[in-house]
Amino acid sequence: MADFSDEDLWKRDEVDSPCVKICVIHPTARLCVGCNRSIDEIATWSRLDHAERRRIDERQNPGSAWPPGTQSAPPW
Repeated sequence: MADFSDEDLWKRDEVDSPCVKICVIHPTARLCVGCNRSIDEIATWSRLDHAERRRIDERQNPGSAWPPGTQSAPPW
């Protein structure tokens, strides 16, 4: 029987949500102040495939490997 830790059991090969739990939609830019995603991107995140999540990730942090808790500057 394989020896797995609890941490290994819950690891997934997917792009983590960029949510930082500062969920406020900017009234003009219509983007979340915390993660810079649109309402549609937030609402559909759990259904997006890996490639689409990566596309949003790269838009947020061009060239990054998405360190946890890191965002680009808001566009306003």
